[in-house]
Amino acid sequence: MLDIHVEGSEEFSICRPAGEIDSYTVDAFRETLGDLVQVSQLIIDLSEVPFMDSAGLGALIGAIRKSGENDGVVVVSCGRASLLGLLRTTGFDQIVTVTETFEEALQALGRDEQE
Repeated sequence: MLDIHVEGSEEFSICRPAGEIDSYTVDAFRETLGDLVQVSQLIIDLSEVPFMDSAGLGALIGAIRKSGENDGVVVVSCGRASLLGLLRTTGFDQIVTVTETFEEALQALGRDEQE
């Protein structure tokens, strides 16, 4: 099961999925990200995601591309070694900023604290 929490505004939002992101749950994740591509700054916090397969990675890449087309900036926060390994091995960290902590993600967007 995947729970997705979103908070913020059109200027700055945070997407916090909790649970596995795979072929069974990716539709909800993709839909949520699709609703956020107009946001100026977006943090996708994967700290509560124990597993993500290629479907989840594809949803992330699609959302980042759409966000970029709208001049948005996306930062992915992920402290789990297994997911960090996936993001680095696939070169995902070459197309978007990936941080190990939520605080580092805030700093990458020039924000000191959650607004």
